[in-house]
Amino acid sequence: MIKVTFYDSVEDHLLEYAVIASRYQNKWIFCKHKDRDTLEIPGGHREKGEDIVTTANRELYEETGATEYILKPISGYSVRNLDENEESSKESFGMLFYSEVKELGEMPMGFEIEKIRLLDELPDSLTYPEIMPALMDRILLCYLNGRVEKPQILDK
Repeated sequence: MIKVTFYDSVEDHLLEYAVIASRYQNKWIFCKHKDRDTLEIPGGHREKGEDIVTTANRELYEETGATEYILKPISGYSVRNLDENEESSKESFGMLFYSEVKELGEMPMGFEIEKIRLLDELPDSLTYPEIMPALMDRILLCYLNGRVEKPQILDK
């Protein structure tokens, strides 16, 4: 069993991932990896020397082709596999973002995403079925509570 925990703050050096729940024309953006049959929320690993906002900007472009958007950090989170014994169960940390995409460009070549899908709701076939619903629930909770109405604008 996977446990997802949310935090108001996480120490920067612990953040390994950026996940960006994104909307375009009132639909959610999901990505299909070229080696998988499932869909996922845009996001990925932080590269050496990157701050987490740079990771989110890079991943959003690489995985969706988004060229103009607003981006807002929502919450730190962690993932832990509870099926492993406590000593070998490493807690991994990420930052969850919300993005309202204004413009999608061409999908960049040479990356792992085959295509994007625009959907009204979470698809049935998810790459990380124990993690992504929790992340989307957190986004929806913040979205409905108005925490994403005045997002910070970050230029590429």
